[in-house]
Amino acid sequence: MKLLIAEDEKDLNSALCAILRHSGYTTDAVFDGREALSYALVGGYDGIILDVMMPEMDGMEVLKKLRSEGISTPVLFLTARSAVDDRIQGLDLGADDYLTKPFDMGELLARIRAMIRRKADFTPAALKLGNTSLDRASLSLTADGREPLRLSAKEFQILEMLLSSPGRVISADTFMDRIWSDTDAESDVVWVYISNLRKKLKSLDSTVEILSTRGLGYSVREKKDV
Repeated sequence: MKLLIAEDEKDLNSALCAILRHSGYTTDAVFDGREALSYALVGGYDGIILDVMMPEMDGMEVLKKLRSEGISTPVLFLTARSAVDDRIQGLDLGADDYLTKPFDMGELLARIRAMIRRKADFTPAALKLGNTSLDRASLSLTADGREPLRLSAKEFQILEMLLSSPGRVISADTFMDRIWSDTDAESDVVWVYISNLRKKLKSLDSTVEILSTRGLGYSVREKKDV
């Protein structure tokens, strides 16, 4: 399970990530609202832990923008605000839960487990675009019922990020940060994986194409001439 931790207090952010990793989660840490929005739009997270009071953009605005973009990833707000009106505002914007600081780590973990269980009830098992389907359980790609192709873990992660936001351009640096952050790989490796995915899509007669935007990155769309 992969979580995004958006908390501008660096000590608290580090503590949260350490505890969550110890509990079996994969985490990405960000420290301001704009960075949280950028990661959340393309990260493929199972849940987001979102501080309300952050620099650049507050948590309420981040959540509002995510929901307006159709991103339904569950969000748990962390806040020092205890006023009922603040909690109502967050829930009305689409938050799944709300925890007031200071909080017990055991309660946080329990709330995260409950949030992810709820997500499992409506998360599609496959991402689909055109005649093409990416199966999250088997890491396989198919089109028009053809024999599925099993993808490598990194191929799957790249295509999942792209198919989660069709039309959105994702930079090579973003792929590097999310997928190769623990290696010394060069950014050219992204192009190699994109090239392999294009070949696999072509072999399946997929109507999905991966586009390159010079200087910006990659996106997917359904072919217009199909």
